[in-house]
Amino acid sequence: MVDEKDRFGEKLHQKEKAEEDRFFAARDQALLEKLRREKTAAQLAELRELAHMRCPKCGDGLATVEHHGVRVEECPACHGMWLDQGELEQLAHRERDSWLGRLFFRAKA
Repeated sequence: MVDEKDRFGEKLHQKEKAEEDRFFAARDQALLEKLRREKTAAQLAELRELAHMRCPKCGDGLATVEHHGVRVEECPACHGMWLDQGELEQLAHRERDSWLGRLFFRAKA
């Protein structure tokens, strides 16, 4: 009879240990996932900082210049010109009858 009580107590102890192990494994998994997200966010911010105002073609720094009243970013090395949507809208409104204006206004319709 004493032997059965010891086995029951041992099984209860094993069950408690298993539940504790599951709890800490889940907590550790959540903490690891949080660290991964933070690391990924930090790496993404670092990459954005490195790529900001860089030429997508050659990687040289971009300079803001004005061409025909529109300020665009130009690469001094490969002379590529890069513009955002607002600059494209300025050009399209001014050149409504050109291929650029037709392309821009057809795409928005």
